[in-house]
Amino acid sequence: MSKVKKEVKLFNNWSFSDIHIRDITLENYINLKLIIVPHSAGRHEHKRFWKTSKVSVIERFSNRLLSPGFIGSKIRGHKSSYHSGKKAKLLKCIKNAFTLIELLTEQNPIQILVDAICNSAPREETTKIAMGGISYASAVDIAPQRRVDLAIKYLVQAIGARSHGNEKMFEENIAQELILAASNSQESRAVKRKDEIERIAVSAR
Repeated sequence: MSKVKKEVKLFNNWSFSDIHIRDITLENYINLKLIIVPHSAGRHEHKRFWKTSKVSVIERFSNRLLSPGFIGSKIRGHKSSYHSGKKAKLLKCIKNAFTLIELLTEQNPIQILVDAICNSAPREETTKIAMGGISYASAVDIAPQRRVDLAIKYLVQAIGARSHGNEKMFEENIAQELILAASNSQESRAVKRKDEIERIAVSAR
C-alpha cells in the first residue's frame, strides 16, 4: 500500500506553492523554505549569511519582533517588551494574524507578507562621505540582502508604532500593517518610511 505524501504547510494551514516574489532582485534573498512552525532554535546563529540561505523569511520576521528595544507589546495583554523571550506566544499571534489576513483578503497570507517586504524594501539610501575634512551625503544603491533586512525592520517598527497606545489586539495590528504594505498603500508606515528614505537619497544625488 503506497503512502500519500502530505504537503508541508505553514502552521498546517497555508501552502508555499504558487508564492511569487514580484521583485526579481530579491528572489535569492527571500527564503521560502517549507516549514510548519517558523522556529529553528537559533541554528543559524554565529554563521555568516545563514539568515539568507537557511532561515525562512517568516521566522526572520518573527525573530525581529522579539528583538531588543522593540517596545509597546500587546501580546494577549502582556505588558513587557517583545524581547522577553515569549516566542511561543508570538508565534500564536502571528498564526492568528495570518488567519485574519486570509479572512480579510481571501489570499494566502504568506504571499501578503512577501508582497509587504517587496513594497517596503528601499532601493536607494544616503551615506556620508568625508574628504579633506569636509563630509557630505551621497546617494548609493542598496544591496538586495540589506533591502530585505531594512524591509523587515520597517514593518516591525510600523507594527510597534501601531500597537503603542492602541486598544486593538496585537494580531490585528500585524494584519493591518501587512495588508496595507502589500497593497503599497501610503497608509502603511513601512511604505511611507521607504519612500522617505528614497526621497532623501534623490535629493542627495
